[in-house]
Amino acid sequence: MFLTGPKRGGVVALCCVLLAISVSGCAAHREKLAKKATPESLYKKAHHELETYSLNAAIKTYESLTARFPFTDEARQARLDIIYAYYRAGEGESAIDAAETFIRENPTHPRVDYAWYVRGLVDFERQPNAIERLFRADLTKRPPSNARKAFAAFKTVVEQYPKSEYAHDSLQRMVYLRNRLASYEVHVARYYFKRGAYVAAAQRAKGAIEQYDGAPAIREALGILIQSYDKMNLTVLATQARQVYEVNYAADTRTADTRKPWWKW
Repeated sequence: MFLTGPKRGGVVALCCVLLAISVSGCAAHREKLAKKATPESLYKKAHHELETYSLNAAIKTYESLTARFPFTDEARQARLDIIYAYYRAGEGESAIDAAETFIRENPTHPRVDYAWYVRGLVDFERQPNAIERLFRADLTKRPPSNARKAFAAFKTVVEQYPKSEYAHDSLQRMVYLRNRLASYEVHVARYYFKRGAYVAAAQRAKGAIEQYDGAPAIREALGILIQSYDKMNLTVLATQARQVYEVNYAADTRTADTRKPWWKW
């Protein structure tokens, strides 16, 4: 049986009223629960959401916790956890902002090394993607601004927190970044040398040698340095550079003397 006319309109209106009451009741219930929430319950909820990869929900809960209970231990831990949540959610800028804020506000926190580590990871993963590698793009020609930032963050972990559980991985990533940065510096030095800017070429090559000792590109950097000194008739400096080259590469090895670590602990 179908209702028509005024009766049908009355039923529709009644349904709308009941729906509005239901929604209002649900909202009031949620608000009541929110008011009863404690720092402990909010943190537990957010941590569960993070572990179950409900990242957006976890971020919202962490943000609610830090806003409502900013001076609690749970809020301090939430500020650390949210860095990871942002990172896993692909929100790189938010992760960096959260990490920098945590580092600035908690410089002596026992887990501040983690904030530095994730700070480095975000920029490290901004390196060229698989598609670019597939087509063999010459990555050494790109200004490595993100690589420098990542290198600096990992360097902080290795240098200031050598006993950190993230120190070893940070060092491994530094080795990769060192090679990347050295290759770029040599690319620039080569560019200057080809155009007759021998002073600039020598400075760039020397900088690469001093900063990224041990990288595969250092061999070419030494070669550019020697040729640049020769072009400028700087005989003494050219002789010294040749001596360094012979010590390291006389046996046609491809890396520098491994007895001297590239990284100064």
